[in-house]
Amino acid sequence: MSALAKVIRWPRAKSDAAPLALWSAAEIATATGGTAYGEFQVSGVEMDSRDVQTGDLFVALKGEAMDGHRFLEAAFKNGAAAAIVDRAVDYPHVLVEDTTAALHALAAAARVRAQAKVIGVTGSVGKTGVKEAIFTALERTSRGAAHRSVRSYNNHVGVPLSLSRMPARSQFGVFEMGMNHADEIRGLTAQVRPHVAVITTIAPAHIENLGSMEAIADAKAEIFEGLVEGGTAVIPADSPHFEQLRSAAEAQGANVVSFGRAAHADMRLLDAVPDSATGGALVTAAQGDVRLCFTVAEPGEHWIDNALCVMAAAYAAGGDLGAAGLALAEMGGLKGRGARLRASVPGGHALVIDESYNANPASMRATLAQLGQTPATRRIAVLGSMKELGDFAPKFHAQLAGPIAEANIDYAVLVGTEMTALAREMGKLPRDTLGNPFAFAHCENAGEAIAALQEFGLTGGDAVLVKGSNSVGLSCVVDHFAAKKG
Repeated sequence: MSALAKVIRWPRAKSDAAPLALWSAAEIATATGGTAYGEFQVSGVEMDSRDVQTGDLFVALKGEAMDGHRFLEAAFKNGAAAAIVDRAVDYPHVLVEDTTAALHALAAAARVRAQAKVIGVTGSVGKTGVKEAIFTALERTSRGAAHRSVRSYNNHVGVPLSLSRMPARSQFGVFEMGMNHADEIRGLTAQVRPHVAVITTIAPAHIENLGSMEAIADAKAEIFEGLVEGGTAVIPADSPHFEQLRSAAEAQGANVVSFGRAAHADMRLLDAVPDSATGGALVTAAQGDVRLCFTVAEPGEHWIDNALCVMAAAYAAGGDLGAAGLALAEMGGLKGRGARLRASVPGGHALVIDESYNANPASMRATLAQLGQTPATRRIAVLGSMKELGDFAPKFHAQLAGPIAEANIDYAVLVGTEMTALAREMGKLPRDTLGNPFAFAHCENAGEAIAALQEFGLTGGDAVLVKGSNSVGLSCVVDHFAAKKG
């Protein structure tokens, strides 16, 4: 057999015999206990009529303030093939008693029928980026037969929606799980039932609701409760809560694979050399007696740790570590989570780092350090309030003054009421060699932040970090610059 013939004749897997359509009318009816009206097949599942594409199944969910049945016409206008509804309608549909329960039932059916190796991801920082990187690694391993939750669909609606979208042919499924209260992940992991459960890190996100770092670690460790028999927990070896997490995993009968810089880490960092071309790093790691060398395209020390997590998860899932290394070398930043764009400004282009989707003390420090290492004529930080910190908010905001000074920031724009504590600390920072105080502005909202930047005057060679909790709305600051792409 020629080499070309061997390449063309890929080995067949059991999943190759699965239907190409995501769901048929009969399958949806069987899974949900409903009644199908019309013969149809669907290629996707959606709950927002605005996001419906041709061939999708629209699930008309009902909430306290909104009823999806009101948007059936819009969904079908956008190309829906059918809907799940709780009343008779003049479209192809499956009639059920409760559309939310039906979505959960469809998700359970998807989880049962797919023979995929399932990975669940949670953590205080970095879970979406790590989820995307694990998916990209396993997609390479499986020649495109990997599935994952999109965007940040990680709550009580997003998780079952993501599960219901998993094709029967999937060889891997990667699902993100989020929380802001205890017991939330417990319910999500029971649906996902992962073979591999990943915790990226433990940081003071949602401490307002949980009260302590130990309680946050306990809440994240709920992910282990859903592990299938013989499953693996992937945990950060460098965390102060390592023993707490390991004990929680072992209590569920899990195998434990740790990652990090500590000597006891199973996926252990040996060396990281900065890559001046990409801003990332060339990483050497050890997995037992095996040495791994790979490039991490994403800049920042925190992405070295994320990369170790990705490699540990790929190893635990039976993925190809070579493919995982290639995925890390090609990863680009996600919108709101590290995407970089060039904006046209007087004198050339400014680099804009989009971290506008989320913020907590740990991620703020990490991205400020990253900005400090970014080559630039001037460094500007637009920082929005960090939410859900409760009584800890003034302390954690004020503590950002040190990282700002260490990053050699030339100008800071602070946005939101919670930034008042940081503004006070900024006024105490040492003056520069010319006796000038640290330059910053404190704004109430994103619109004022844009005005402050315009008054400051960006020029070619500047680097601008935009980071804050999503509710602050700093994405519009990024969009303002995106409209000026060069």
